[in-house]
Amino acid sequence: MGLKIENVSKRYGEKVAVDNISLEMNEPGVFGLLGTNGAGKTTTIRMLLGILKKDSGEITWNGKEVKRKNVNFGYLPEERGIYPKVKIFDQLVYFAELKGMKKQQAKEEINYWMGRLKVEEYKEMLAEKLSKGNQQKVQFITAILNNPELIVLDEPFSGLDPVNTELLKDVILELVKKGKYIIMSSHQMSSIEEFCSDVVIINRGKTVLKGNLKEIKDSYPAKRLEIDAKQDITADIENAGMKIEKNIDNNYEITIENEDKAHALLKTLVEKGVVLDKFELKKPSLNDIFIEKVGA
Repeated sequence: MGLKIENVSKRYGEKVAVDNISLEMNEPGVFGLLGTNGAGKTTTIRMLLGILKKDSGEITWNGKEVKRKNVNFGYLPEERGIYPKVKIFDQLVYFAELKGMKKQQAKEEINYWMGRLKVEEYKEMLAEKLSKGNQQKVQFITAILNNPELIVLDEPFSGLDPVNTELLKDVILELVKKGKYIIMSSHQMSSIEEFCSDVVIINRGKTVLKGNLKEIKDSYPAKRLEIDAKQDITADIENAGMKIEKNIDNNYEITIENEDKAHALLKTLVEKGVVLDKFELKKPSLNDIFIEKVGA
């Protein structure tokens, strides 16, 4: 049955922070919760976790109201939530015990995850001595130590370099394979596209787009064309009435008005014997769609 958020709203005085938001997760995976700064994402997350009281609507897990006693969850907030003057291992044990774990079990899990995320060398170090990226990995460990069923990740890749970003991505995929339900909020649209099959975009507290990401993208016509050719085909592209956005060593990014012109260009190039390494009609990216929906 999974997670269900139904017609949930939250008001602060005259300001409506979240206005009638609904979403569902019926099977393990990653769900994308997107919006600009101040759109209502964090308020939605905090109501889901019981940190804030909702004004109306329902939030249920497997048919029961979401409460600490009936759902085991993990939360990685966007802001730092570790103690700067406390040794890493000591505070991880403390957080684990707060979640009801026995000390010995906690130590075993901490040792495993510190090794898995390559921060074991920092066990006895004060948190303030770590880089932002390593602090983020420690905070991620805090979120998953208790083997939660439902995990909320708010900007999980913040502060991470490309190597550690890939490391964390691998761990997230492992969690999905283990049957975890994950809600991910991020401004890195490429990461959302990589992980999420379903998304909701909110703007000023309201849902502006919701559904299966592939179906959403398929509903848009292709607006760009990428061609990688063995020779200069600038004249052919311009004669076809298309605008070249970028050309680096005969790798072209092209704006198109409709797909028919692209197919006609392909026919022309083939008839002329032009060797093509790539000819790809490109649907709008999630970043393009996001800007269209909330950019104003």
